Amino acid sequence: MKKLIEAVGFIIMLQGIGGLVHEWTGWLRLWTLAQHIDYFGDRALFVSIVLIVTGFAVMIAPDAVRRK
Repeated sequence: MKKLIEAVGFIIMLQGIGGLVHEWTGWLRLWTLAQHIDYFGDRALFVSIVLIVTGFAVMIAPDAVRRK
């Protein structure tokens, strides 16, 4: 289960990195989800940063939880 959670966090972080790359260079338009959701509008850069932070937090979360 730990590996699955880390993989999901990695995918979320990749979506954020891809969003930043798209904002700065115009590449990876079809690859990022934040660019395709009309609700975000002009806030795609902020959403990409939030995705990076969230993905990193999800990746380190299983290590932070201790078993008894």
